[in-house]
Amino acid sequence: MKAKDIMVKKVITVHKNDTIAQIAKVLVDQAISGVPVVDDEGSLVGIVSEGDLLHKGTTPRVPSYVNILGAIIYYNGVEQYNADFKKLMAEQAASIMTEKVVSISEEIEIDEIAKLMLQHSIKRIPVVKNNKIIGIISRRDLIKLLIK
Repeated sequence: MKAKDIMVKKVITVHKNDTIAQIAKVLVDQAISGVPVVDDEGSLVGIVSEGDLLHKGTTPRVPSYVNILGAIIYYNGVEQYNADFKKLMAEQAASIMTEKVVSISEEIEIDEIAKLMLQHSIKRIPVVKNNKIIGIISRRDLIKLLIK
C-alpha cells in the first residue's frame, strides 16, 4: 500500500503571511494539530504545529555555557535558543513555521512513512508533487490501517 492509497486529499493549509491568531483558529476550528504553510504559488514552504505555537507563551531555552576566567563560552543550545526566540517574536506563519519539512511522494510505501514519522518525531507528512501539496498523512491515518 502506498501514500496515495491513504492520504487525505483535501488538505487544509495556511499562507506564509497568515497571523498567529489565524493559524491558531484554523487548528482549533479544524481540530488538527498542525498545518502546512504555502506561498503565493501554492508551494509548500513550511509547517506549523501546536508545538510551534506553544513557543508564544514560553521563554526561550537558555543555552548551556561555561564561564572561564570571566569569558562565557556556549557549548550547547545556541541554535535552539535562537530558534525559540524567533518563534517567541513571531507574528506570521513565515516566522514561526518549521521550514525543513519532511515530505513524501505519493508512491512511498506505508511502512516507509511510519519509519519517517518515528525517525523524525513528526505527526503528519505532506504528500507533494512538484513541491505542491496533493495530500497529507497523519499518524491517525496509519493507525486506522490497524483496524482493517
